[in-house]
Amino acid sequence: MWWIYALLSALFAALTAVFAKKGVQHIDSDLATAIRTVIIVIIAWGIVMAKGATQHLGTLTRQNWLFLILSGGGTGLSWIFYFRALQVGKVSQVAPVDKMSVAIAILLSVLFLGEVLTWKMAAGALLIIAGTLVLIL
Repeated sequence: MWWIYALLSALFAALTAVFAKKGVQHIDSDLATAIRTVIIVIIAWGIVMAKGATQHLGTLTRQNWLFLILSGGGTGLSWIFYFRALQVGKVSQVAPVDKMSVAIAILLSVLFLGEVLTWKMAAGALLIIAGTLVLIL
C-alpha cells in the first residue's frame, strides 16, 4: 500500500511545482512560501482533528519533538529555496533537480539510520544523480 501513497505524493508534488511557478510570478518568493505554509497548516491540523489524533500529543517524547522540529526546519528551508528556484528557473529543470533529494536521502538513510544499501538502490541513486547533472549542464 505504501507505493500508492508514494505515487500520490509524486502526483501532488508535480502539481505543486506547476501551481507554484504560476503563484510566485511577480511576488516575493518568501511571501509565497509563507502563504503556502498557512494552507498546509490548515489542511494538516484539519486532518489531525478530524481523525481525533490530537489526543496523542501528550505521548510525544523529547526525541519525537526534537526530530519533528528539525524536520520542520529542513522542510521550511527546502521550500524557501525551492520557491526561489522556481521563481528564477523553469519547472522542467527545478523540479527534477529538487528530486536529487531522493539520492541524498538514500545516502543519509544508510549513514544515519543503518538502512542497507542494495545494488538496486545504489544504481537508482546514481541514475538520479546522472540525470540531475544532465539537466544542470
